[in-house]
Amino acid sequence: MIELDLELPLARFALRVKARLEDGVTAVMGPSGSGKTSLLEAIAGLRRGVKGRLVLGDAVLVDTERSVHQPPEARRVGYVPQDAGLFPHLTALANVRFGARANEASVASAIDTLEIRTLLDRHPHSLSGGEKQRVALARALATRPGLLLLDEPLAALDVGLRERVLPYLLRVRDEWKVPVLYVTHNVGEALALAREVLLLRDGGVEAQGRPVALLGSPGLVREAEAGVENLLVGRVIAHDPEGGVTTVEVAGGLRVAAPLARARPSGTSVTVAIRAEDILVAREAPRALSARNVYEAGLAGLERTGDDVTLRCAVSVSGTGQEWIVRVTPSAVASLGLEAGQSVFLAVKSHSVRLV
Repeated sequence: MIELDLELPLARFALRVKARLEDGVTAVMGPSGSGKTSLLEAIAGLRRGVKGRLVLGDAVLVDTERSVHQPPEARRVGYVPQDAGLFPHLTALANVRFGARANEASVASAIDTLEIRTLLDRHPHSLSGGEKQRVALARALATRPGLLLLDEPLAALDVGLRERVLPYLLRVRDEWKVPVLYVTHNVGEALALAREVLLLRDGGVEAQGRPVALLGSPGLVREAEAGVENLLVGRVIAHDPEGGVTTVEVAGGLRVAAPLARARPSGTSVTVAIRAEDILVAREAPRALSARNVYEAGLAGLERTGDDVTLRCAVSVSGTGQEWIVRVTPSAVASLGLEAGQSVFLAVKSHSVRLV
């Protein structure tokens, strides 16, 4: 549990954030200049002039009324800036060990989670952007933080590198169970990683809630217009060279057919990426369809998001519902007569599925 009631003077306004955040991942979103990075720096203890109260679990880190202001090294907060912030004169291993207080078990666990053993003897200048971010994440985790702050860790990476790093962020979330504040402009990342969103605007909190519940809010419409991907964690279970598909089982037992990926052995963990715009919707079970992936779902809700309509669809497998985001035009909603509470069918071509 994180309790925030902080005020920080900035150039254009005084940033004031009052919120109570549950454990798990919270995506911090909002337009550029809304104070997202400043908030992370204030929590990490890297900003002067912070007033108010900050509580992490049972530890009071800031309470200006009682003259409490813990220094950064006493806060047990791991911080990964956009540029990774690695020490250029140290090897990857020395970077990970930095601040770990000789806790070799934590260092080893972090190295294994981020799969960087082959990088340990190299210096930052020889690493790719994605490799630098994985080393920086391992360094933050090796300190066994009570809170992890990630400032747009994927923003500076091209699409290919983002796809390689995202599964590691999912592993950190699922294996380390550390609360995370994750700054991002990417709605798909927020949907995949975060339990809730803290939406900032003009120096204050505009909204707070589940990512899917905020998709229709004005603050996320512009980001959502750039496209939303459903990102589903799973594992490869079979290859069909003759049929040209690889089958992946994702959470809840749902099976997804993707283009043949021989390089991914059976049992390999993968993330399935499906663009919300690539999912077809039908009111009746489709027949004689080329799409290999057809699922029955419950239409949990629909919101106008810019020029399109965003549908929240609970895909059921053995009674387990997994919510997918689908984007359609308003005319499609009207012609199909779509309303919340209806049963629909979703269809996805295997070539619209990417394995990340």
